[in-house]
Amino acid sequence: MYSQITQGKITYERRTNLYKKFKNDSYVKEWLREEDKNKIDVFELYFNDTISAFKPQESDLVEKMSWATSKNVVYQNYKTKQRYTEKKIWGEHFVLLDSVRKFQWKITDSKRNICGYQCRKAIWNVNDSTRIYAWFCLEINNSIGPESILGLPGAILGLATEDGGVIYFAKSVEVKAPESSVFVPKKAKKTYQESELKAQLEKEFGKEKWGKAMIFNNFAIW
Repeated sequence: MYSQITQGKITYERRTNLYKKFKNDSYVKEWLREEDKNKIDVFELYFNDTISAFKPQESDLVEKMSWATSKNVVYQNYKTKQRYTEKKIWGEHFVLLDSVRKFQWKITDSKRNICGYQCRKAIWNVNDSTRIYAWFCLEINNSIGPESILGLPGAILGLATEDGGVIYFAKSVEVKAPESSVFVPKKAKKTYQESELKAQLEKEFGKEKWGKAMIFNNFAIW
């Protein structure tokens, strides 16, 4: 019998393989050096039994290759089923107000230990060519995870694209009630629905191969 955890903070390390991310962008690939191949970002997911807040970890260090990966901020309310997302796309800041997403997961019998928690593997087929793996634990029974991804009967502590291009793994779990202030998003002058912003970007960049990849990564997966 599991002891149920319903509030706390999960710290994730995200490892992005930039060679794989920019495989269709010959310009960027040309000058990416081997030492820049893997970019690591750290995020924190605060949660209680009603709401969660996913955001990049604050740091005073100057970040190398900051432009190469996105750092979304996502607030999700599980009672109202609302999602508030801050995205930066090509240097421009957007705020999305939309519903909590729905996923079709296939839960497998495969297991692994992450951060001292026994996790089960689940699979989400994004489309015919893209698959996402998730490892979730039942001890944290909130349906939460990195970015806007959720829908499993427990917290997602590991998440990866099938090709290993993007991998999230929890580095620590703190069982402590978060301060209420972490769940309050910044006020935005303008907000979009996801479908509205996606349509706008498709109109502007959808004919380019890099534009299609950017739109897919920002809306189909994360």
